[in-house]
Amino acid sequence: MNTHDLQDPQFTLFAAAPPMPCAQPVAPSQPEGSDRDRRQPAYVAGHRKRLRERFRTGGDAALADYELLEMLLFRTLPRGDVKPLAWRLLDRFGDLNRVLAAPAGRLQEVEGIGQAIVEDLALLAAVARRMARARVLDRPAISGWQALLDYCHTAMSHRETEQVRVFYLDRKNVLIADEAQGNGTVDHVPVYPREILKRALELNASALILVHNHPSGDPTPSEADVALTRQIDDGAQALGLSLHDHLIIGKSTEISLRASGYL
Repeated sequence: MNTHDLQDPQFTLFAAAPPMPCAQPVAPSQPEGSDRDRRQPAYVAGHRKRLRERFRTGGDAALADYELLEMLLFRTLPRGDVKPLAWRLLDRFGDLNRVLAAPAGRLQEVEGIGQAIVEDLALLAAVARRMARARVLDRPAISGWQALLDYCHTAMSHRETEQVRVFYLDRKNVLIADEAQGNGTVDHVPVYPREILKRALELNASALILVHNHPSGDPTPSEADVALTRQIDDGAQALGLSLHDHLIIGKSTEISLRASGYL
């Protein structure tokens, strides 16, 4: 067999390799957070769209607390059904305010709650406090009494531990400082009248309003509350200062010790 014979198609020793397919263009990878990554069941996407539309047309009054909480969670969890998570939070803490005021450790006890959600809820709570505080700071406290009460409830009514705040006023009763003077347990907070009055002198304040919360939700003053109020009042008068009031903040209402006859 000669060379020519090896090339004869009838005596091919090696089959010709099949033609190589044309290379298909590779689709560019989708960046994280793209529409492809955010695909979700139609009922979830439709539910989110309906909630957003109701909020746009009717504001917060058009949504229940759990639905507002859902919309907050949309921002942190762009995929999936967050309604069960919203309900778990409300079942654990009772209402939307207490969810926002809950400590990070307790929030993370709830299934599905991670650090990102904890930070977002804390951020929203901080913004709410700043907004309420802006309505009273550098303004007359007496003429803006309801705004002051609203701020106290926003900042304190849903805390799980007691806190004492002092509002320092100038001679025109303009609020010049709002300071936390102590944080305690569920039923006690250490308070030092001497430090409160010393701070008033440092700020050149003329009057002060003492505020603390009862985590139980019942603002009824205890004997210790009344005794502390009178002790601070006596010290303030000796220094030429005025204790306008001592407010005790409960879950949904408050008690003024002055209006109750203790001052």
